[in-house]
Amino acid sequence: MSPTRPRDTLSLPMPAHHSQNTVLAEPRALELDRADPLAHFRASFHIPRSGDILAAMGKPAPAKPDQPCVYLCGNSLGLMPKFTRSAVVQELDDWSRLGVEGHFHAKHPWYPTHEFVRDTAARLVGALPHEVVAMNSLTVNLHLMMATFYRPTQARHAIIIEDSAFPSDSYAVQSQAAHHGLNPASTIIRLKPRDGEHTLRTQDFLEALNQHAPRTALILLGGVNYLTGQVMDFASITAHARSLNIPIGWDLAHAAGNIPLHLHQWGADFACWCTYKYLNSGPGAVAGCFVHERHTANVTLPRLAGWWGNDPKTRFRMTSDFIPVATADAWSLSNPPVLALAPVRASLEIFDHATMPALRQKSEQLTAYLQELIDAIPSAATALRIITPRDPSSRGCQISLAVLDRPRELHAALSASGVVCDFREPNVIRVAPVPLYNTFHDCWRFATILKTHLASPA
Repeated sequence: MSPTRPRDTLSLPMPAHHSQNTVLAEPRALELDRADPLAHFRASFHIPRSGDILAAMGKPAPAKPDQPCVYLCGNSLGLMPKFTRSAVVQELDDWSRLGVEGHFHAKHPWYPTHEFVRDTAARLVGALPHEVVAMNSLTVNLHLMMATFYRPTQARHAIIIEDSAFPSDSYAVQSQAAHHGLNPASTIIRLKPRDGEHTLRTQDFLEALNQHAPRTALILLGGVNYLTGQVMDFASITAHARSLNIPIGWDLAHAAGNIPLHLHQWGADFACWCTYKYLNSGPGAVAGCFVHERHTANVTLPRLAGWWGNDPKTRFRMTSDFIPVATADAWSLSNPPVLALAPVRASLEIFDHATMPALRQKSEQLTAYLQELIDAIPSAATALRIITPRDPSSRGCQISLAVLDRPRELHAALSASGVVCDFREPNVIRVAPVPLYNTFHDCWRFATILKTHLASPA
């Protein structure tokens, strides 16, 4: 994604007398929340209480146990929409009342249940409805896509990924190489940032593709880097890969529901995403998959086939001949998990109401404000480094902090103070203000707690 406007931070309302004290003042956060047109969506979610979390962890109760925690971990697991419970209970009730007849007579009939999320998922990722399917889990879908699009030859067999790709992506491509009898160490090309930098430049991507094109069979990149929060330049990288005739796929685990996507327009061959992070569909929720329409009608493509990928017109003839349906459904294997898809449907409806452009605008404002708060903490300059791009348009809703001294202890101290964020080895604390349910006041509370612990480390 290319920055849409040159700036380091968004313009946020600033008190007349700008100082560290005014930046860190609580009334400013409350003012920003009052002006937020998306503020009402927070009421659609269950916000965990600090007391409940700390009690579950066996830690002392906070001074205000009923106070909502500062939940800044939507990049790991999104919060539960309040409608999710009734959506799941509806399926259980239909099962109890109708038994097998629920496949066609439940409130949301089970036979086509995956179709109920198709249009909303397509809008979310910028795809045509027939290019999208909800199925499996993220890494399973990556393997299914690579079974089709990774076709190594003696001359072209390399796979290009980021050096800081999420570990499961590394495991997946290494095992794919080994499955084809190749040496993963020489097959996988890992792209690293320049010395002294934390993120990859678009130009570095393009030059690496040029350099390795003669031996590359597949490119698999994370759309938003899980560690730094960097948003990749989808359009430029995808276009360049296609100009070199190299299949390209995107892992959108940290991008779907985080940034606006235009998969059909960009022309990627495939993309996969999970729905339990920014899409708030519950732990281990059903994932999503995109296959560009130039591939969906190609019945000659190699694939790992299953019953649900067969054309519905012939599915119940129960023959041994596989006839792929001319949609992304052709890559699905088994009938969809009804109970697990209900939370996906509930969450995607919220995104349809909020819209990704509006969410993205608030996201950039939240991270700009959070960055400003952290910069205003006097001790932060010597205690930590922000490794996320400083331009809000070049990052998702995440600020990653490389802590220079006793990072685990700082994370533990934040947790004990009612902050939920996560820690990644060796020293990175990831802080993710999610626009659907996080507030500017959440950012202020985090910065206030961080300032306290930087001044008096645990």
